[in-house]
Amino acid sequence: MQGVIDKFSISNAKADIPEIKAGQTVKVYQKIKEGDKERVQIFQGLVIAMHRKKGTSATITVRKDSFGVGVERIFPLSAPFIEKIEVVRQSKVRRAKLFYMRALKGKKARLKNTDIDNNGDDVVVETEQNQETVKPENNNQNIENVKNQ
Repeated sequence: MQGVIDKFSISNAKADIPEIKAGQTVKVYQKIKEGDKERVQIFQGLVIAMHRKKGTSATITVRKDSFGVGVERIFPLSAPFIEKIEVVRQSKVRRAKLFYMRALKGKKARLKNTDIDNNGDDVVVETEQNQETVKPENNNQNIENVKNQ
């Protein structure tokens, strides 16, 4: 009986949802009905947990800080009110559940960003740029060139 339920839930899951992992910053486009009007509201935040990764019961927990207050929402991935999910950024994390992010604020809540290769491997991108200052060999010659211009 469980095998039949698993086959049904996987076959009815949405196909246009990207691969989502903990540590990614995502934009969730959600349809909202107000009276007879319908609009799309965007919720952008950090994925701190994924539950039941496959099938119709798969959900993600997305957290963001709004005016100093932490806001978490749980989105079912196969819900009809989810228009699309867009991955904005991916961070390097070593855990599957990032519940420790709830206690961190400000600069302590930062994560290292990563880029994704064509092979699917994560590559760490350094955010700080190392700038070298090159001194000219002959300072007198450079000063004369500047005066002549």
